[in-house]
Amino acid sequence: MKRLIIFFLPILLMTACVDSLDDYNVDQKRPSEVPPVNLFSNALKGLADTLTSPNVNVNNYRLYVQHWATTTYLDEPRYNVTARTVPQAFWQGLYKGVISDLNEARRLLNADEFILPANRDVQLAQIEVVEVMAWAALVNTFGNIPYSEALNPDNVLPKYDDAKTVYDALLARLDVAIPKFSTTGVGFTNGDLLYEGNNAQWAKFANSLKLKLAMIIADSDPAKAKTLVAQAAANVFTSNNDIAAFPYIDTPPNYNVIAQNLNPLYSSRQDFVASATILNPLKDLKDPRLPAFFTPNEDGVYIGGNYGFSNTYSAFSHVGDNIIEPDLEGILLDYSEVEFLLAEAVERGFITGSAATHYNKAVGASIEYWLNNIGEPAAAITAATTAYLVQPKVAYATAGASYKEKIGFQKWLALYNRGWESWVEWRRLDYPKLLPPTGGNAPAGLAIPVRMIYPINEQTLNGVNRESAAGAIGGDLVTTKLWWDKF
Repeated sequence: MKRLIIFFLPILLMTACVDSLDDYNVDQKRPSEVPPVNLFSNALKGLADTLTSPNVNVNNYRLYVQHWATTTYLDEPRYNVTARTVPQAFWQGLYKGVISDLNEARRLLNADEFILPANRDVQLAQIEVVEVMAWAALVNTFGNIPYSEALNPDNVLPKYDDAKTVYDALLARLDVAIPKFSTTGVGFTNGDLLYEGNNAQWAKFANSLKLKLAMIIADSDPAKAKTLVAQAAANVFTSNNDIAAFPYIDTPPNYNVIAQNLNPLYSSRQDFVASATILNPLKDLKDPRLPAFFTPNEDGVYIGGNYGFSNTYSAFSHVGDNIIEPDLEGILLDYSEVEFLLAEAVERGFITGSAATHYNKAVGASIEYWLNNIGEPAAAITAATTAYLVQPKVAYATAGASYKEKIGFQKWLALYNRGWESWVEWRRLDYPKLLPPTGGNAPAGLAIPVRMIYPINEQTLNGVNRESAAGAIGGDLVTTKLWWDKF
């Protein structure tokens, strides 16, 4: 009898610690529920990865704006968007890799009975700002998109919403989120990889994003743009210390996706060289950012490849060594970009001030950022900026015939390595005047895309709604301009 008691006692004690036998089936290494902050962090990385990647299967916008040229593969700089799954990868990277995580983080926060309401509000506002940015990337890439019915597991065939309607909804969501950062609530902290829970910085980021989104619609809805710009302008980034950038680390898997694709430590591929389209004006202007943007070729000379044609890797300049470092941060929105927007806003009469002053700050901020990146001392950066800005082709008074030309060209330089953002601004400002490849073996009639086509999967899995969306915007073509692209 004693033996039986001794045998069963450990079993009784063990089973007393659990509510049911189901508790034994929990895999501690594969949690079924993740804390909201982890989902938020993962969404930030997903957004940075999608917008930063140079992978030809995901993001070819550095090629579209002719910052880079290719060595071997010509489908991408000749705008073949069906040879690879680029539309699908970009689409899925944002829907699945960003917005889905943010939606789940929101659901968990709203279901949490123990979080202080003020803290919940700030954390929900952080989610909103990042989600608005992701939605804006989708709608400014494709046009009409699934929005109101998207990511609903009970509706696998969501309708596509009108792009302008989605855009207006995003601006309204941003306006609701911004005041939350002025409260005493505590946001995500350790998992906030942008600002570590600094509400004041989040307010600057959100207002800078509002400024950016408002200026995108300046040609199509100037009255609304003016109102929104006037609201945001006093509360935006004021230095390079404010920029929104994802802090990649120097080891996989959380290293910069550029390093993953270009750094010899992680890849043997040699697919890209500098494009002559950007390298030649950099040399002509003696631009101090040139050694940060590119390396000399093996003969010690800066030379750009022929855009849209094959180029021998060793003969041309390559992407800068600092840019392929695994811990280079992935910029989501920067100070230089904001100052260019303010210069344009002055020119359009949306705000008062000096367009030239904002322009000079924008150019100076870009030079400061990139020269800091390669270790130049502060005095040298100041001297280089001063010398650069007095050149007739750079000085605001003489750099071009219109503000769009002046700002558009210098913004194209400042947005180097941010291909998608540069593509948006090129479409909006129509400067610089980029041309598609011509001559040689280049096909006739090439046109630089002003829109990305819908993923092929949408044609097969959600064909009716995709067809309706295509018809509504004027055709699912790379030449179909989006609603805000008026000129």
